[in-house]
Formats: sequence, C-alpha cells, structure tokens
Amino acid sequence: MTDRVVEATEDRLDAFPEGRHGLRGHPWLTLLTVAVGVMMVALDGTIVAIANPAIQTHLHASLASIQWVTNGYLLALAVFLITAGKIGDRFGHRTTFLVGAVGFAAASAAIGFSGSIELVIAFRVLQGLFGALLQPAALGLLRATFPPNKLNMAIGIWGGAIGVSTAAGPIVGGLLVQHISWQSVFFVNVPVGALTLGLGLWILRDARPQRTGQSFDIPGIVLLSVAMFLLVFGIIKAPAWGWGDARTLGFLGGAVLLAAAFTYWQTRSAHPLLPLSLFRSVSLSAGTVLMILMMFGFFGALFFVTFYLQNVRGMSPVAAGVHLLPMTAMLIVGSPIAGVVIGRIGPRIPIVAGMLCTAAAMFGMSALHAGTSTGLLSLWFVMLGLGLSPVIVGATEVIVGNAPVELAGVAGGLQQSAMQVGGTLGTAVLGAVMAARVDGVLPGRWAAAKLPAVSAQDYAGLKQAVQVGTAPIAKGTPASTARTISQVAHDSFISGMSLAFTVAAVVALLAAGVGLLTRRGATDSGPAVHI
Repeated sequence: MTDRVVEATEDRLDAFPEGRHGLRGHPWLTLLTVAVGVMMVALDGTIVAIANPAIQTHLHASLASIQWVTNGYLLALAVFLITAGKIGDRFGHRTTFLVGAVGFAAASAAIGFSGSIELVIAFRVLQGLFGALLQPAALGLLRATFPPNKLNMAIGIWGGAIGVSTAAGPIVGGLLVQHISWQSVFFVNVPVGALTLGLGLWILRDARPQRTGQSFDIPGIVLLSVAMFLLVFGIIKAPAWGWGDARTLGFLGGAVLLAAAFTYWQTRSAHPLLPLSLFRSVSLSAGTVLMILMMFGFFGALFFVTFYLQNVRGMSPVAAGVHLLPMTAMLIVGSPIAGVVIGRIGPRIPIVAGMLCTAAAMFGMSALHAGTSTGLLSLWFVMLGLGLSPVIVGATEVIVGNAPVELAGVAGGLQQSAMQVGGTLGTAVLGAVMAARVDGVLPGRWAAAKLPAVSAQDYAGLKQAVQVGTAPIAKGTPASTARTISQVAHDSFISGMSLAFTVAAVVALLAAGVGLLTRRGATDSGPAVHI
C-alpha cells in the first residue's frame, strides 16, 4: 500500500488513539488475521454437523441431547452477540477478538476431551459465547484499518475465504470422523486458534473509538439477553412442542414483553446498549429486516437439501458436501465481485438482483425429485450462490455503514443477531411447513400403495422418519414391499420439501422488495461490512 493511501487511512481514523507502527495495523495483513479467526468459527458451523452421528453413538446420547450440541451453541451465540459488540466498542476490538479466538479454541479442545454428552453441550455453549466475542470485534478491526474505497473489496475477499471454510466443513469433517475420530473435528481448532493469536499479537492494531460510552447498560444487557434467549429457545422448541402449545406461546410472549421493556429502557438509559436512534435510518432498519428474511429462506431451505442428498439420493456426507460445492464456489467467486460492484454503484441494485436470483433458484429447487440430474441440481446451487453473494455483502454494508463509528461493534452484533434469528426461525417455520405437508399426504399415499395399516403410535414414528427423508423399513421386510415403502416415504418427503422451497422463494421475493429501501452507508468513516 502506498504512503498516500496509508496517510488517508490514518486521517480517517483520528477517533482511534493508537497509530500505525511497522506492520501493525496493515490493512491486508489485518484482513488475513481476522479471516483466519472467523474462518475457524465458519468451519465449525458445518464440520460439527458431520460429527453429530459419531458423537451420538460414542457417548450414547439421545436425539434430544445431540440436537442441543447445535442448539446450545446457536442459543449462546444469538443471546450474546450485541452485548459482545458493546464489549468490543468499550474495551477495544483487538483485545476482544483475541480473547474470543483463544477462548473458542480452548473450548474446542475441552469438547474433544469430554467424556459425556452433558460436558459436550456445556462447552459448546462456551464456544458460542467466545464466538460471539470474536465476530463483531472482527468488524471493528476491519472498519478501523481499511479506507472506504478499499473496504468493500476486502470484505468480498473475506467473504470468499469464509465460503471456502464453510464448503470445506462437510468434506474435512467427513474425512476426520471417518479416518481419525469425532474429537479431531474439535481439536483442529487448536492450531488455528494459536495461529490467530500469534498473528493478532503481531499485526492487529487496537480499535477503540474515543467517543464510545464508558459505562455499561447492565439492565439493558439483562433485558435483551433474556428476551433473545426466550425468543430463540421458543423457536427451537416450537416444532417439538407445537406452535400453539402453551409453552411455545409463553416463551414467545415473554420475549415480546421483555423486548418491549428493553425498548422502553433504551429511551431512559444514559448509556443505552442499543441506541434506538440507530433505527431512525430507514436503510439500517431495512438492512436488518433483509438479513432476517434472507437467512430465513437460505438456512431453512438448505436444511432440507442435506437430507435430500443423503437420505433420498443415498449420498455419503462427503459426497453431499461435494455436491454443494457449486453453491459455495459461487459464494467464493461472487463475494469479491459483489464487493467491487457495491463499491461502485451502491448496494441497492445488487441486493435486489441477488434476491431475485435467489428466489428463482428456490422456485427451481421446489421442482426437485429423486431422479433430478446432477447438472440441473448444480445449476440451482450456482444461482443460489450467485444470488446470495451481493446480499450478504450489501445488507451488512447497509447495517454497519449507516451506524456511527463508535457503535461499529454493536452494529456488527445486530447484523449477526439478525442472521442467527433469521436462520433459526427459517429452520423452525419451514420445518413446521414440512411436517404439516407430510402429515397431509403420507396417509393417503401409504393407503394407495396398499401398504399394511399402522397404529397411531407407529404412525408418529413413521412420520418423523419421513420428515427427514428416511424410509423406515423393518428387518425381514420383503424386497418388493421395502421398495414401495421407500417410494412412498421419499415422495412424501419431496412433497414437503417442495412446499418449503416455495415458501422460501416467496420470502426471498419479499426480501427483494425490502432491498429497494437500502442505500450506501453514510457514516463519516465510510461504509463497513461484516460477514
């Protein structure tokens, strides 16, 4: 980087006290350091899913317990993100990032040494807390080091690196579990965490705006944390309890009440955790809604694709990961391109075009069947990846770029919280859509195929199996009957998946409309984004 660009960068950062010394604070080396740390979290998100069956078998865990290996992590992450962003704004993003990276690696090692499912879940929750510290702090560091004209390109490259780690998760996880052990998928984070710490101590420059508040809004933290816990926990449990169950309504209603109390308190607090003035920006508010809707459709729909590939198409976890590579490859390619385009023309047109492309891919995947060709399947994955790239980069630029520099961490936490809530909500709601569809078509197809009648108790187990694309065939079943059961189960699953994809496509179209309300970040320090 030339001296002129460095001077321009440092002029923009007069709100930050520490200067540049040697390689410390170098923008591209900062990007490398931050990417290594966040890639550890991104890899963990997909690699653990592959390890869950092995964990369940080795630790003799129940299905409910193994679900909490994922849910506990997501719950901790969602609850703590905004508070973690505030911690970075208050104590410095460099320190917060390094604590998050080291803590995440240490929690990963603890999971590998755990001898019970209870300890695994407990340390996964700890992983979520440290992951929440790491991610918004990464945003603050990038915002503090890159000039406005380089930032979107840098974030696009960073998004591509995260795409690589996400794509590698199922493949690396499958190889590690198959050839070493399930513990190895957690131990792999230890050397990555050590590398992040070494680079961070050498490269990262502290990013602590002088204008940030010096006090913590403790009541606000408590109200928001409990509200987020009730919301995410209620969404997670709704498919099992039922959306109309008193427990579900109690958790969701409690979340609404505490959110209202939090909103009121933010108008009274001298140092609010999440200043409501942020939402006076129509663009920032639209970006938050857009992120929720995008992740609702993407995570909810992608949830069923893995079952379709493995249980209906009969692929191994590694083969399924390979089949998803066209989507992740387009995220890798599309993110840097999106960063450049958004830097030149702003986020609105790329976001709307991306969501329309995503909607088209979702509608296309609603027509999948057991014999869909690999070429056609890859086409929809390519469109999905290309559609999501400008939305991920653009929507986060809108959220953080329209927030004051002293609230960069809080804005990053808000963006990540929107992603977590949207993904969790999408998985739960589209899961309920799938369950209702299967319940509607399975009895008729079972009877039409002249299969033996099942009791109400057996039907409940049959329905649960079909909802994940599994054909429950008992030992000793004649081959012809087994083929018929498989056909009925897979057809019923595909019918439910088709409806779920259609709903996801409609949500994507709605998100395209919200994208029309977005505009380029308008803060003094230029736009900034966080993936």
